[in-house]
Amino acid sequence: MVQSKATTIEDYLNELPEDRREAISTIRDKILENLPGGYVESMNWGMISYEIPLETYPDTYNKQPLGIAALASQKNHMAIYMMGCYMVPEQQERLLKAYKEMGVKPNMGKSCIRFTKLEKIPLDTIVGLIHDFPVDEYIKHYESVKKK
Repeated sequence: MVQSKATTIEDYLNELPEDRREAISTIRDKILENLPGGYVESMNWGMISYEIPLETYPDTYNKQPLGIAALASQKNHMAIYMMGCYMVPEQQERLLKAYKEMGVKPNMGKSCIRFTKLEKIPLDTIVGLIHDFPVDEYIKHYESVKKK
């Protein structure tokens, strides 16, 4: 995975090629319009992250904020990391259904959605999954997994 050394989102976006900057910026804008209260946007892990601040929930396994989503430009593709789809099977089912309805084969890992063009992802569904996962629900899922 390619990680940026940028310390601000503006610097991160400015280091991207124009086509990727446009795609990542479009996704970012939609996420910010729909991000539930309590999450913050930051640069973490070398990418744009949407996370629960440690001030809100400090009890994480790695002492890092819990992330709901992240955006990255990798060597051969762009990626959206969707931690809800990793934790909640219903979220992954909703995402896969949206791909099927688009007639597009998903290029996914456990929490990673890889793509080269915006037209190849169900962006409204992705943003909806983020919107529909409030902080308190995310923490509840995290704590239930942590206990196992």
